[in-house]
Amino acid sequence: MMAMTMPEPDQAVLSRRAVIVEALRAIVPGEGVIDSAAEMLPYESDGLMAYRQPPMVVVLPESTEQVSKILRYCSAEGIKVVPRGSGTSLSGGALPLADGVLLGLGKFKRIREIDFDNRAVVTEPGVTNLAISQAVAHEGFYYAPDPSSQIACSIGGNVAENSGGVHCLKYGMTTNNVLGCEIVLMNGEILRIGGKAAESAGYDLMGLITGSEGLLGVVTEITVRILKKPETARALMVGFAEVESAGECVARIIGAGIIPGGMEMMDKPAIHAAEAFVHAGYPLDVEALLIIELDGPAVEVDELIARVEAIALGCGSTSCRISTSEAERNLFWAGRKAAFPAVGRISPDYLCMDGTIPRGKLPEALARIRALSEKYHLRCANVFHAGDGNLHPLILYDANQPGEMDRAEAFGADILRACVELGGVLTGEHGVGIEKRDLMGEMFTEVDLNQQQRVKCAFDAQGLLNPGKVFPTLHRCAELGRMHVHAGKLAFPDLPRF
Repeated sequence: MMAMTMPEPDQAVLSRRAVIVEALRAIVPGEGVIDSAAEMLPYESDGLMAYRQPPMVVVLPESTEQVSKILRYCSAEGIKVVPRGSGTSLSGGALPLADGVLLGLGKFKRIREIDFDNRAVVTEPGVTNLAISQAVAHEGFYYAPDPSSQIACSIGGNVAENSGGVHCLKYGMTTNNVLGCEIVLMNGEILRIGGKAAESAGYDLMGLITGSEGLLGVVTEITVRILKKPETARALMVGFAEVESAGECVARIIGAGIIPGGMEMMDKPAIHAAEAFVHAGYPLDVEALLIIELDGPAVEVDELIARVEAIALGCGSTSCRISTSEAERNLFWAGRKAAFPAVGRISPDYLCMDGTIPRGKLPEALARIRALSEKYHLRCANVFHAGDGNLHPLILYDANQPGEMDRAEAFGADILRACVELGGVLTGEHGVGIEKRDLMGEMFTEVDLNQQQRVKCAFDAQGLLNPGKVFPTLHRCAELGRMHVHAGKLAFPDLPRF
């Protein structure tokens, strides 16, 4: 068999890369620039590991000033930049570009200020989600949004994707718990938006930046809201013989005016995988499991537990276990939070989907997922943020089997289309990235998408920040009628009138 000969790299490309590397080393000296193929391997993918692409070069700044200089240089030279936090994104949001700089924020790992009087923490974006709660626990405070990956995911990535978690039903997503940020634009300008105050005057730019997936700027400092831990928190673990009955129970609890601290649902495959992994005491003879947490004053929690238990019985629950200690409550949640790695033990590969539906459509959504599972001949384990309708179907496949990955992706796309058809949206917390990019037309018209791209153009007129993500079709800003952003002020000189 003849050995294949790889084409020689273009010398002009190599020369330009060498110039870029040298310029970045002048900005970030020492070990802050990584350019060898072997050392860049850890950066070739994020949590969506089905897609891999080594970057041109990796740069790891340590200060806002260095980020500003990097972006200013790349802007002047027309170089693409992909921001990256901890790399736990499940939508390919941090997938590198072969002709782009990967800007890693892993060295931004300091909590700059803890202000208990104003119930705020000022943190750098590389700090992990869980570390914020740990830093304020001694005074009885915590940071509410708690993604399953909170031990590893960075708070900057949470802002980029507007992450949620099991307690977002009552306490809100990231956008509801971020008060301010420092952001560096592609041209190197440094903006400060919001602060410790609960509300800011003018446009809600924090709401715009949160969930923008690294397309508008690079966040270098974040001010988050912290909350006092509730007096009491107890969890119920309720089993059902039918998945539809569990879905009905979710709707009835919310319909009764009860807002649990968290309300999660798992189907039988997910229950068995999590129990084998964590040994949380989950019942194995049920088709669906609800974990419902109620918090507040002890007398209120006792009353709500009785009401929820009665609602569950009315929906046909077959088992109900109520936590009697903090350790037991945490054990209930440990299985749910470990569901993703647990499923990794029973399948060589899996896709973790993320779509959202109206709560009342949960039984119909589950029926559609079952039908799709049969259509594509692939197993699916379901884990839901049931209280707010955020679905996380885990599609099991083996990439070593010809055609299985393609079937898994088609299965996932059909789940997301179903979410939109049922009145929901393409993503609840993982973001669009590249995973859902080509499905954006299922939810938005061309007019909608063009208007969103005008916002992108206001912050990044050259389209250099995280290009290829979110938008299925890119337009030059001049074609759209560009907005402009400068020194924190937005102007709309040439937008068409409606």
